[in-house]
Amino acid sequence: MANFRFGKMLVVGAVLATAFLSVSASAESKARIVRLSEVQGTVQMDRAAGDGFDKAFINLPVIEGSKIKTGKDGRAEVEFEDGSALRLAPNSEIDFARLALGDDGQKISTVQLVAGTVYANLHPAKSHAKKSDDKSDETMGDQFELNFADEALSVAQAAHFRVELEGANKASVAVFKGKVSANGPSGQFDVAEKHGATLTFAKDELAKNEVADEGIARSKDATDVGAKSDSSAKDTFALAKNYEAEPADDWDRQQSDYHDRYASVGTSNVLTPYGYGVSDLNYYGSFMNVAGYGSVWQPYFMGANWSPFQDGGWAFYPGAGYAFVSGYPWGWAPYHSGNWVFVPGYGWVWEPGAYGNSFYGVTQLVNAPLKTKLLTPPASGRQMVMVGRGLAANPAAGAPRRLTIEPGSAGFGVPRGAVNHLDHLAKTVDRTSRPVTVSTAPPVSTASQTAGWGGNLGATRSTGMMAAPTRSAAPAPAPRAH
Repeated sequence: MANFRFGKMLVVGAVLATAFLSVSASAESKARIVRLSEVQGTVQMDRAAGDGFDKAFINLPVIEGSKIKTGKDGRAEVEFEDGSALRLAPNSEIDFARLALGDDGQKISTVQLVAGTVYANLHPAKSHAKKSDDKSDETMGDQFELNFADEALSVAQAAHFRVELEGANKASVAVFKGKVSANGPSGQFDVAEKHGATLTFAKDELAKNEVADEGIARSKDATDVGAKSDSSAKDTFALAKNYEAEPADDWDRQQSDYHDRYASVGTSNVLTPYGYGVSDLNYYGSFMNVAGYGSVWQPYFMGANWSPFQDGGWAFYPGAGYAFVSGYPWGWAPYHSGNWVFVPGYGWVWEPGAYGNSFYGVTQLVNAPLKTKLLTPPASGRQMVMVGRGLAANPAAGAPRRLTIEPGSAGFGVPRGAVNHLDHLAKTVDRTSRPVTVSTAPPVSTASQTAGWGGNLGATRSTGMMAAPTRSAAPAPAPRAH
């Protein structure tokens, strides 16, 4: 089984030149890997492998240089290590120009909005003081920048906002929570909570690229700077105390509610070096304490014959080769950190790694039964290779009105948040060992319509994993030999 350290291999010397943009060796010493956490409808991804755009699936790793775009029925979400998220509305595209770590461990992210609409729900770590030689030094906090045209939005504290490119010469910003700062040809300004801004570009950026040789780059928008010459024209902005609603606002709010409900309700003492995906772990399964193993996690609807690596695919990444991608909607942290352990009386459980473990392309299997088929990555090539039921993407319209869940499915094909009280349903399936058909429902909202998008983003967000609800314990197995 391939067990290469994916994160470390992504930052190896000259190999990086084919996969990443230039990164300063002193200030940005490590590349980062984030997660494509939701895919609905038509979504494509360029994995920076030199093959261009290809069909996207849930749980594909996103690295520096990756690009994601949605079709007219497509939506996508990218989740960062701290649970922050970017969401793409239909007909949108973003480029991940920079995903790096600074000297003090701060996360440095630069994303380019190429087209369409993106929602950002961010809660970057703040700067803090550290003592060195009896002196207090200020360390830089996380840095996030969203670029569009020649403008740049930066976020220093928790914020939830939307940016929409309206054609080639105008953009709008709406801030639901927090505050964002803008800097560019239009000048420097802040957009406060529940406020909006409209930016008009002095030159049509698309036209400028297409007809540069002819020198025809002048924007004719009525809100431009009129009769001034190109040399004196500049972008302009107008602030407003409100903003207009957009069709994808409800979907964005729904996704934020899902994360708030399942990532921040309760914590446990189990941590992984990659906390993203916590909400999915709490929705699709539960933690329990097993003698000799400690706190472990197990998916609902597992079944007696289920094994972790029977459904998914192999995706190629420059400098790292093939990484296994899980087809399960919860399949992020359990496939890139810790171990899968077979425990008599329980079946397969995921044992989270200690904080600071490396990021793996495939986690290890421990105590695997003899009949377990071990995974082998493709020996050559660069194409996506499917395993079992393969990789997953949700339909454009979301969950069907009625959904049948099979024993042994481990949640495969269940859109997140589509079934309320999934843990209760799992007990029924475990008891009867029969499929169950249920009506689906949107995720339960944790904030009223008047409270805005996603509740109080100023509060500290939990990165721990929820321990409850727990399953009824089977007889405790004998402690594992060390």
